[in-house]
Amino acid sequence: MTIDMSMPGSSGLLNAVGKRNMNFFSNRYVLALTGAAGIGGFLFGYDTVENFLLSGVISGALLYIRDEFPAIRDNYFLQETIVSMALVGAMLGAAGGGWINDAYGRKKSTLLADLMFALGSIVMCAAGGPYILILGRLLVGLGVGVASVTAPVYIAEAAPSEIRGGLVSTNVLMITGGQFFSYLINLGFTEVPGTWRWMLGVAAVPAIVQFVLMLFLPESPRWLYWKDEKAQAIAVLEKIYDSDRLEEEVELLASSSMHEFQADNTASYLDIFKSKELRLAFFAGAGLQAFQQFTGINTVMYYSPTIVQMAGFTSNKLALLLSLIVAAMNAAGTIVGIYLIDRCGRRHLALTSLSGVVISLVILAMAFILQSSSSLCMAAANGTCQGVLGWFAVAGLALYIAFFSPGMGPVPWAVNSEIYPEAYRGMCGGMSATVNWISNLIVAQTFLSIVGLVGTGVTFLIIAGIAVLAFIFVALYVPETKGLSFEQVEQLWKERAWGSRGNCQSLLGAAP
Repeated sequence: MTIDMSMPGSSGLLNAVGKRNMNFFSNRYVLALTGAAGIGGFLFGYDTVENFLLSGVISGALLYIRDEFPAIRDNYFLQETIVSMALVGAMLGAAGGGWINDAYGRKKSTLLADLMFALGSIVMCAAGGPYILILGRLLVGLGVGVASVTAPVYIAEAAPSEIRGGLVSTNVLMITGGQFFSYLINLGFTEVPGTWRWMLGVAAVPAIVQFVLMLFLPESPRWLYWKDEKAQAIAVLEKIYDSDRLEEEVELLASSSMHEFQADNTASYLDIFKSKELRLAFFAGAGLQAFQQFTGINTVMYYSPTIVQMAGFTSNKLALLLSLIVAAMNAAGTIVGIYLIDRCGRRHLALTSLSGVVISLVILAMAFILQSSSSLCMAAANGTCQGVLGWFAVAGLALYIAFFSPGMGPVPWAVNSEIYPEAYRGMCGGMSATVNWISNLIVAQTFLSIVGLVGTGVTFLIIAGIAVLAFIFVALYVPETKGLSFEQVEQLWKERAWGSRGNCQSLLGAAP
């Protein structure tokens, strides 16, 4: 098939939005790309729970590591370093992963992430001392950081616009699946010698599987087109679209403002802060990533056993089992999000999600505040009141997951994969992912300290207040991008930045 790759006029761009009726399961090739790229999300989720298990919140991996390495038994700095090094690596990997994505492509970035993750897992599994273990944790973190940037972008750039949100959300489903699998592994091997080596080493398997699969998959078609590999890009697009839709997609690519940058094919981080439309897009994307963490999701995932125990369930095994159920609910809620995100839209889904998050956090807070008031339960000598409030807290926890997972779970990743121009998609996505990891670290390091200062109930009220701020932020600064092509999203930001002068301003900005 011959495609006219010349720049179409404005009428061509308007006419290039034809019928868009592809459904989620209509193209197996796109699903295969999504599934393979989503393994990076699985690694992300698995490592998230590794951080929690290593933190010693329950009798997990760190207990066995302390027994095996006496040098760290009374060395809290080494213990904290083992826990935090993967997060440090993830922040560095996300920050550098954006540039790697733009410079070398999504495919090579994924292969690099897999190599680092697999190598780090093997190093941890075979570690003969704490410092080798720390090195392995750093390598795994670097791999997770790069993967957290790459997978959503790779999926988004191969996805038809009408199902892009759902496909990118599949990566979030893989994250929650990785969390569930990690809890399952720990529950199954809690009493087995060498548990921590199995738990940390088995993560190399999905990384190796993804590496092999990616060798047979193509580069992102949009990245290829941007790098002037138009024939290769069209060859990939032909496997995704029929002939009529293919012509429309290529016309949109040709009209994209990415051509503003093709003269020297360079972009810099400073450009993000010089361009008003890029600043607005990055502010919205980074804000979503920060609020995803500060509204408490990883507090729940890291510390759900502790929350359950605070609610009156003192058995470690029962706490871990209930945490496994929480992880399963998180995955199930993400499936609901996949169904809704391209029907209800990103913005509406996020606002609904945050509304429910506020209500559930208030319920959690009240349960703990009432439980801590001994006068209210003084008459219940048999502990009936405490038990009721304990289950009330668990119900609040379940309600939180039910509202968070379909909305604020997938929406930040979906939005960040589609709101930036091609030349800056990797860099901006990497910076936003870095914000997510930094926020993750802040929450993980401060939650229990704040609980110690003001109590569990007040802590959850604080998080509820942050969720209210998140609602206001989304209402004011996050536009709806459901069903829009990348080019239409770009134009949306120009109009937000410059009003009706958006088209003229983009031309002036491109002028020397």
